[in-house]
Amino acid sequence: MEIIVCIKQVPDTTEVKIDPVKGTLIREGVPSIVNPFDKNAVEAALQIKAAKGGKVTVISMGPPQAMDALRECVAMGADEAVLLSDRAFAGADTWATSYTLAKAIEKIGKYDIIFCGKQAIDGDTAQVGPGIAEHLGLPQVTYVQKIREVTDTGMIVERAIEGGYEVISVPLPAMIAVEKSINEPRFPTMMGTMKAHKKQIPIWGAADINASEDLVGMNGSPTQVKRVFAPERRGGGEILQAEDEAGVCVLLVEKLREAKIV
Repeated sequence: MEIIVCIKQVPDTTEVKIDPVKGTLIREGVPSIVNPFDKNAVEAALQIKAAKGGKVTVISMGPPQAMDALRECVAMGADEAVLLSDRAFAGADTWATSYTLAKAIEKIGKYDIIFCGKQAIDGDTAQVGPGIAEHLGLPQVTYVQKIREVTDTGMIVERAIEGGYEVISVPLPAMIAVEKSINEPRFPTMMGTMKAHKKQIPIWGAADINASEDLVGMNGSPTQVKRVFAPERRGGGEILQAEDEAGVCVLLVEKLREAKIV
């Protein structure tokens, strides 16, 4: 079973800064981690490898520092890793990112399953995994909370929906985007960490994956950021007091009427 996992290195903080001109995240000087949902995707791949055999390859698009995220995945048990890093990739939106990852997957060639995390915690769009599937013409299942069965030709999975789940049978190859509830990612082992430290991880640019420079990075991003601003946090408020809950409700309704909300 040949499995590819797409991961992203994300800021390890909610206090991110935005470039006011480009409208992109400023990542320099901010501690980074492997996107938590992507760790669940790596764990899902490793569990299938343990049961069915095969190879797990992890790929990521990002600056040179994203190599640390790939090494962590190798330390978890991934067999191979590839970093997509090129100044031409900078400023990519989800469309250009999914195109770039799809071109790298085409270069890798053989694959049965492509795993992605449900979404990245810095962007929260949940668009890159489905975008990869569209670029490659693959079936896809998102919000996967459980893998029931894997065969050489297909998978049966549970897809989370509001108030329950769907059971879906999908032919392979396919793109599977997983929920955090699907598993508990393992910790890297000492032997795995030593292996990851010695691992030679290739770096591919746009030319290496035969990607058009008009379709990657900011050049290939149809998303246009019109305005960037920090949400305004307002303090204040009023605590309503009465003898009982009914009295508080009466006071609340009076306040809402005064404010012409009701």
